[in-house]
Amino acid sequence: MTYPDLSIIIVNHNTKELLRNCLQSIGKAHQPKKGLEIIVVDNGSKDGSTQMIEKEFKDLELVKSKKNLGFAAANNLGVKKATGNYLLFLNSDTILKKYSLVKPLKYIRNHPKVGAITIKLITGSGEIDIDNHRGYPTPRSAFCHFFGLSKIFPKSVFFNSYHLGLQGFSRVHTIPVAAGSFLIVKSKLFRSIGGWDESYYFYGEDIDLCFRINQTGHKIIYYPLVNAIHLKGATSGLRSETQKGAADKETRLKVAKSSIDAMKIFYQKFYSQKYPKFITGLILAAISLRGSLRMIKVYLSP
Repeated sequence: MTYPDLSIIIVNHNTKELLRNCLQSIGKAHQPKKGLEIIVVDNGSKDGSTQMIEKEFKDLELVKSKKNLGFAAANNLGVKKATGNYLLFLNSDTILKKYSLVKPLKYIRNHPKVGAITIKLITGSGEIDIDNHRGYPTPRSAFCHFFGLSKIFPKSVFFNSYHLGLQGFSRVHTIPVAAGSFLIVKSKLFRSIGGWDESYYFYGEDIDLCFRINQTGHKIIYYPLVNAIHLKGATSGLRSETQKGAADKETRLKVAKSSIDAMKIFYQKFYSQKYPKFITGLILAAISLRGSLRMIKVYLSP
């Protein structure tokens, strides 16, 4: 039996129009020579997403969940159906370009020490998605990020290590953390480290996964020679880049809360024994404050 080279896994929750555009863009992109399979995990959508898929995209694998499992758990559900040598975790609010698949896939295939790879993502407003080019949220980077020092000194690696000083967007290089919106990972490696940590509901799970990939000695590559559009925040509805297809308020509130919880989970998992408790406490307090303000903003929004 011949297995595809690439398994694309897309988690969907009430983003029918975004998902349609995403799936259409996959069909227009150059395909890997050994082929690919597409797996859509629907997280209890009520907007007709599953009916649209069954009518318009009959060749893909549709996995249905009766409820919203969150990003990590839903992706793990998709992986169970995947047979490719490589896994692409792709957001439904992305639109692929001509070589978005084949060129990064060729790179990771030809570099054994590379465990994961991402590409340059462009937001709906035409800017580079800097959240796909990150360092670890250490106490220093988190402090500078949450207290605005990273914005005052955006090109400083010291003050803006959260986004790596906004450097290197035109060359191929190693990064500590890539976003889960477009991330190709070697299937064997992904499975060997236990997949996505389902303690995270939405946000933070990609930092956790990248941290564990790096722990194995594999590299994560930022490959900006090709790009894709990322309608950033559209799947969660937390950002204003696009409102069409955005999540309902109940989901946005749940996602906002999970963004608070995510960094707490990460710190307790990886940093609780590394840094003094009072340092971690200060950082977690800042995260909670920022998250609370975000929840208030969502609650007051239409």
